[in-house]
Amino acid sequence: MKKFKSIFALACSALLISVAVVGCGGNTPATDNGDDSGSSADWPSRLAVATGGTTGVYFPLGGAFANIISENIEGVSANAESTGASVENVNLLNNGDVDFAMVQNDISYYGFNGVEMFDDQAAMTNLRGLASLYPETIQIVAKSDSGIMSVQDLVGKRVAVGAPGSGTEANARQILEAHGISYDDITPDYLSFGEAADGLKDGNVQAAFVTAGTPTAAITDLATTHGVTIVPILPDVASALIEDYPYYANVVIPAGTYKDQAEDIPSVAVMAMLAVNADLDEDLVYEITKALFENLDSLASAHARGADVTLEGALEGMSLEIHPGAQRYYDEVN
Repeated sequence: MKKFKSIFALACSALLISVAVVGCGGNTPATDNGDDSGSSADWPSRLAVATGGTTGVYFPLGGAFANIISENIEGVSANAESTGASVENVNLLNNGDVDFAMVQNDISYYGFNGVEMFDDQAAMTNLRGLASLYPETIQIVAKSDSGIMSVQDLVGKRVAVGAPGSGTEANARQILEAHGISYDDITPDYLSFGEAADGLKDGNVQAAFVTAGTPTAAITDLATTHGVTIVPILPDVASALIEDYPYYANVVIPAGTYKDQAEDIPSVAVMAMLAVNADLDEDLVYEITKALFENLDSLASAHARGADVTLEGALEGMSLEIHPGAQRYYDEVN
């Protein structure tokens, strides 16, 4: 883990150099900004926002963000595009196929540094941060008759750890490691959310890791027909995890989030965030950031998680260097 911390520190130092490199000749963004005068006349007339599947949280919030741009930035319209979410989105954004993307902060970190599921790719240095949005909670779910009450109880059990190469799988591995557990101590099944829920129902797996905003539909549905236990990640272990992986944050799953959940459950979360292509004009990004935080009611109207977005939390868990345009706005209001 200490090696990971060293990589994080080195990446932050190297980022200042990469900004200069990208500015001199990075990938061409999805829309050509013309010359570097910063005039609104040179801004692109159309922008693309990568979101996620149409049944998830990213799509409605990304659509609301696109509408905020179209309604508040003169001469500029934006469209939300349905995608495969975080992993696909960082590739699209880095390659200049979109201008903004909804992503998990851990996935953007992995992409920028070329680690985890991106370890066979060049580092994605065209990624910059615009704002953190809301927590995506790591939920460890077991059937209530399984006897699993703690992370240690997962030893010897068949556990759904997320689809291969997914953010959930990386979360599962890191959280188990923080508890002194490896995949050698469990029987890991590499299943998606839906597959994991089916596995729990059928008894083919005893527990599952799910990374998503709460309440999560797959868990809510499971809890209506089967008793479920949400396994806590205790604060002392969470603190050690956050020290080694700074993109995590402490959260509580409130009592009543799921059927028969009588108590608050401590856990950790990664943050859903908006990322932006590094080459997008500074003045344009400033105006878009300003418009976003002056129209947060539009996000709240689009999805319940939109109500979690605040100016005070805009930099919480931020895993990328902030785009200069967004940073200028934060400097003004703070």
